Amino acid sequence: MKYVAAMAGLIGMSASLAACASSDNPGVADSVINQQNQTLLENTAGQGFGPQSPRDLSSHHGENLRYTTFAPQPEQMNLCNIHFHKNAEHKGGDFTRYAGNGDGHGHDTGFLYDGDLSSAQLSPVRAQICPANNASLNPGDTIEVHYVYSSAQAAPGPTLGACLNNNTMNPELRVEGQVLVLVNDRSALDFTDLAAIGERNGFHQALNIPGDTGTPIQYAGSTTGPAYNENGSPLLVSWSVRPSTAFVDIESVGEWCNGNVFDESEAHGVRNLVTDPSLLSPIGG
Repeated sequence: MKYVAAMAGLIGMSASLAACASSDNPGVADSVINQQNQTLLENTAGQGFGPQSPRDLSSHHGENLRYTTFAPQPEQMNLCNIHFHKNAEHKGGDFTRYAGNGDGHGHDTGFLYDGDLSSAQLSPVRAQICPANNASLNPGDTIEVHYVYSSAQAAPGPTLGACLNNNTMNPELRVEGQVLVLVNDRSALDFTDLAAIGERNGFHQALNIPGDTGTPIQYAGSTTGPAYNENGSPLLVSWSVRPSTAFVDIESVGEWCNGNVFDESEAHGVRNLVTDPSLLSPIGG
């Protein structure tokens, strides 16, 4: 099952966001993104969809109250999947610089790290890192990592399908999100450590999610995936996204892509930002 077929959910970018797109990567016209937004609203109107994602983490307003109870803490759930997206899906914290509209299908869009990097951190690497579509990751790129947990009897495996169980029709899902900046620095964080898995107290766990990247911003939303820019996601997720970035050694990301239990070998695309209040849950309220 392809990732985009398993992951679901959310809405497009507003014209005001599109206007601040990076001039060197404008991507498709604003009208394309605006039409995707409008189509999503039409396809979800009156259908009973819960809140969607991703979102601007600094905006706490939302009018969708269909899902108001958060999933248990990750220590009480099973880790079922780890994957990452090229560029941050969410906007907020250290990642508010819009990458541009991209191709309208999730590539070359999303949000970038706001800070500066040294010339050493940005120096090229010899190998291709997690290549996809004739391109690879490069020093300076931003990624958003999703650690997905399920209340079902589940074990770490490929795609969101690993988070589901035929005997649990409606498992609670939680995503722990961490935005990372790729640098050419072997002394930076090792991604194979960040993605290390094991068991604690009888639950499958990600053992080394960073604990020093700010208090996670929590909200109710959907699953993700650019195939759903124009369709609502039926799956509801408790999100916990850390607002500060961390630097990770880009070569360690490549090592992880070369073989892992999740069959992840490349970065996924990102979905348009959800902005319409009818498709957003309130944060902190």
